[in-house]
Amino acid sequence: MPKALIVYGTRTGTAAITARDIAQELQDGGVETRVVDAKKEKIRSIAEYDLIIVGSGIAANRWTGEPESFLKKFRKELAGKKLALYVNCGSAAEAMNEDKPEVAANARKRYLEEKAAKHSLSPIALGFFGAIYNFNTMPWVMRKGMEFERPKLAAAYKETEPGVYDTRDLEAIRGWARELLTKI
Repeated sequence: MPKALIVYGTRTGTAAITARDIAQELQDGGVETRVVDAKKEKIRSIAEYDLIIVGSGIAANRWTGEPESFLKKFRKELAGKKLALYVNCGSAAEAMNEDKPEVAANARKRYLEEKAAKHSLSPIALGFFGAIYNFNTMPWVMRKGMEFERPKLAAAYKETEPGVYDTRDLEAIRGWARELLTKI
């Protein structure tokens, strides 16, 4: 049975939820999958895995530190593995940027393609997914900065619960994970 490792970093929880969504698809496809929050657990070896997926939320135009450190630490080993990268990023929310498609294209390039190049990696797949905005739990400074976007979020996305807007396309995430199944 093939084995996959999903390592993620998150500030608000979106990358964790996305990691679980990806893991479910892989498991349904017969892949033994381990999901690791890089902040809570340090990986010592990736030798036993056929597929490595590394994901991060984007805040202040940056990946979270832990998955970035993982890429750096295992750079040589990852070059010989099937690797996929994903990010959860507000720029991927198409309904928020309908009149500016270059926003998503530039963010995808910066957060995925340039990240892979920085670490000399050749991923088999890059996942660019929206974010979950929870105005109830986000840090005060982030909430303050997002208040001007809230009416656009409310107009474009249904609240999944009061004050929470999920801009992710769940079917796109699941489809991306199913596509990975064909590559391992």
